[in-house]
Amino acid sequence: MSQLIESLQWRYATKKYDPARRVPDEKLERILEAVRLTATTSGLQPFELLVVTNAEVRRKIRAVSWDQAQITDCSHLLVFAAWDDMTPERVNMMFDLTNETRGFVNPGWESYRQKLLGIVNERGREGNYHSAARQAYIGLGSALIAAAMEKVDATPMEGFDPAAVDEILGLPARHLRSVVILPLGYRSEEGDWLVSLEKVRRSRKNFITEIN
Repeated sequence: MSQLIESLQWRYATKKYDPARRVPDEKLERILEAVRLTATTSGLQPFELLVVTNAEVRRKIRAVSWDQAQITDCSHLLVFAAWDDMTPERVNMMFDLTNETRGFVNPGWESYRQKLLGIVNERGREGNYHSAARQAYIGLGSALIAAAMEKVDATPMEGFDPAAVDEILGLPARHLRSVVILPLGYRSEEGDWLVSLEKVRRSRKNFITEIN
């Protein structure tokens, strides 16, 4: 069995964390880097990642997140925040960064820039936000896989009031909206009802269809 599959079989949505254990900086940085390197449509990276360790801020987030203890008991709390709109300024920023990084201007790439600017303009603010939010979930998947490879526990969460979390973190001023949050840390062997239960997934036959 490969290390990847073994790690994915090991991971689960941790229900209780050991608040005394902290994720080492080097492990955290590898998880964060995996998110930064995540594939996104057109390479726009239309979301940002906040790493919350401040205890008071986390208490406030817990209060608007169904009082889920993982938020305050974990080592680090990741918040995936999507752009509230794919503005021309944001699109151009990423296209200009590509040109600067690669050191040349590709005519085909510049043609695609204009096409994409037309698409995001036609789609509108809310449509652009939902597109950005979907990209944030790709980043979430990368974080979950990277955490599993590092043997760091993680709990993806949608159970929170996004508008309240946005206000707590000052996201409106940054033109961002919270999408999903991810506590990281180490499971508590006692008090987590899920820790010793077998992972349940549909069989390959009932999940994968091959079209030859």
